[in-house]
Amino acid sequence: MYLSTIDRPARDAPRVRRPRRARSRRGRVGIGPNVLALGAVSLLTDVSSEMVTAVLPLYFVLALNLGPAAYGVMDGLYTGATALLRLVGGYVADRTRRHKRVAGVGYAMSAVAKLGFLGAGASGSALGAVIVTDRAGKGLRSAPRDALITLSTPEPLLGRAFGVHRAMDSAGAFLGPLAALGVLSVVGATTPAAFDALFVTSFCFACAGLLTLALFTHDHHGERPCADPVTTRAAVALLRSARVRGLVCAAGMLGLATIGDGFVYLVLMDRQGFSAGWFPLYAVGTNLVYLTLAAPFGALADRWGRKRTLLGGYLSLGVGYLLLFGPLPGTWTTALVLLCLGTFYAAGDGVLMALAAPVLPASLRTTGLALVQTAQALAYLLSSVAFGFAWVTWGPAAATRGAAAAVLAAITVTAVVLTAPTLTPTPEEAVG
Repeated sequence: MYLSTIDRPARDAPRVRRPRRARSRRGRVGIGPNVLALGAVSLLTDVSSEMVTAVLPLYFVLALNLGPAAYGVMDGLYTGATALLRLVGGYVADRTRRHKRVAGVGYAMSAVAKLGFLGAGASGSALGAVIVTDRAGKGLRSAPRDALITLSTPEPLLGRAFGVHRAMDSAGAFLGPLAALGVLSVVGATTPAAFDALFVTSFCFACAGLLTLALFTHDHHGERPCADPVTTRAAVALLRSARVRGLVCAAGMLGLATIGDGFVYLVLMDRQGFSAGWFPLYAVGTNLVYLTLAAPFGALADRWGRKRTLLGGYLSLGVGYLLLFGPLPGTWTTALVLLCLGTFYAAGDGVLMALAAPVLPASLRTTGLALVQTAQALAYLLSSVAFGFAWVTWGPAAATRGAAAAVLAAITVTAVVLTAPTLTPTPEEAVG
């Protein structure tokens, strides 16, 4: 039995009765209302988050005068801070079977953090504490939310469900920077009151997402309780499975090959000669491509193969890195790099979760998803720090080409890992 068989629905897996409410008018299984509601929650929350985070790279480098190495550390911590709480959130959700409640705590933490920006000012320590709180909330909610999507969707449609959710999520990421530009232009970008208005508006969007979660989503407990007890020993034992270890290894390798978008945008701004005030539009362009392609790529993953789609997304990322210092003029470089980044996110983010879900036992699915996400987050932390120091040591051109080579190496290793002989899946994994 090969791990690669999980990258598309198994034909010989036990048949599971499909819920009637998930069927469309044409008689085919469709995306359920719980997935759409979770997508709406993510859309509103990402509007809130991206209003603030879209300008952070510029703020760190220009306002706080951080060099590339220091920015790499900050950027790595920004994602790495979520790692341990991902595991905590996953385990608690599995243990209590209250995925919605655990996710709600995470969304609430991120909402409160938006108000924290009002008092942080220019203090590096206070700003760091606010960012860690915001990212800790994201870490706590991510695995329970993704587990709810898998529990609300038939296994053959997991790629499509995650694609729809990520499309709605990226729509919020697309609108967030535009909302930030709108608030700053109305209030006056040079006044302290403008940023206060930005943080308050961001908090309101976060509260709207939290309210949507409370009113329109529901926990999915299954038709009967899981027979296996959820214990710390059982959670640790997940890594004894060669299939799970393979996924964790693959997620880590792919995370090591990814550098922060902020680095990419800073290079583009320098090459294009854009004014700093237009910096958030790079994130808008990336997320426009992401929201356009996420749902089609999710459906493609279910048909063509989730592993192929995932690796194709990382290949697009490597091409984008090479284009940064390629021979094309600045405008073409910017357009193609943003296209590659958006394609990478559309083919990589949700597809990885759809690839992992069928491997994990039902009783520990949230913990397992959190384990995969944690490996990727920790690897990204190391990658961002390493790239920042490589930028200082070798220059941005050599560092970026080295990142492209790392992507190619990660694709090769991941392809091998995901096709290595492993244990035969248990009946629970086949159904789960």
